[in-house]
Amino acid sequence: MELIDMMRNRRSVRDYTQEEIPEEKIKKVLQAGLLSASGRARRPWEFILVRDKTVLRKMAGCREGAAKMLEKADAAIVVVANPKLTDVWVEDCSIAMANMHLMADSLGIGSCWIQGRLRTASDGRTAEEFLRELLGFPDSYRLEAILSMGTAKEHPKGYSLDKLLQEKIHVESYRSTEADG
Repeated sequence: MELIDMMRNRRSVRDYTQEEIPEEKIKKVLQAGLLSASGRARRPWEFILVRDKTVLRKMAGCREGAAKMLEKADAAIVVVANPKLTDVWVEDCSIAMANMHLMADSLGIGSCWIQGRLRTASDGRTAEEFLRELLGFPDSYRLEAILSMGTAKEHPKGYSLDKLLQEKIHVESYRSTEADG
């Protein structure tokens, strides 16, 4: 399968069966994260793999109404970073998240990116404070996001290349659109 086809078919999956994801597939998803591009090869990210169902259910409270899929997930990868290593830690972590998201889908694993940075937990704390207390990552580290994973109850249909928003592409210079207002 070509990379463009993998990208076209990658969709966020929020509803999972109770089927367990094989350890070898989880390992490949984590390897995809570790292989990610990183500014000046600083690799500021750390990945916390969570498979304990009790912890996953607790993690569902890390975002106001937006992390409920963790209650049924078989696994999650929490991406945190040491911001002292680079000023582009957000971008580096985002690349790792995207790589893991694509790898999960290519292996038949349903996954969903749950934004954590700058988000509020159901108890009013930040998502970062909530997860730091639950998972024990250092105070100096920052939360980027969580990748929930499970066997998809249903995989949404892939995107159609002919329906891509071609008007988002500007050649040589920016050209104004009605959306610019």
